[in-house]
Amino acid sequence: MTQEAGIKPIVELTPKASAELRSYLSKQGKPSAALRIFVTAGGCSGLSYGMVVDDKLSDDDYVIDIDGARVAVDRSSAPFIAGSVIDYKSEKLMGGGFVVSNPNAVSTCGCGESFRTA
Repeated sequence: MTQEAGIKPIVELTPKASAELRSYLSKQGKPSAALRIFVTAGGCSGLSYGMVVDDKLSDDDYVIDIDGARVAVDRSSAPFIAGSVIDYKSEKLMGGGFVVSNPNAVSTCGCGESFRTA
């Protein structure tokens, strides 16, 4: 399901994240694929983020198109990450990657890959 106009999207991408995602998908030969963001049980704080490139989207997915970069979120993950902002950070020592700023997280682990909600 595509996100309706005028309604705040489930997640947002910063301009840098959108550009990095478009570039990455193009290099992978999958420019029409989406970055699927999901939540699973586990990690040191209880829930963990996952991200994969996905070109097989479901009718139950929330699909957000931001400047030509698509993000997909499944219905079960949406409540845990609604309102999140996805950014891209470049780190010289540890490499770069997409990072999630989640307003629903009441605590996170030191690595930032797992979180706990209220």
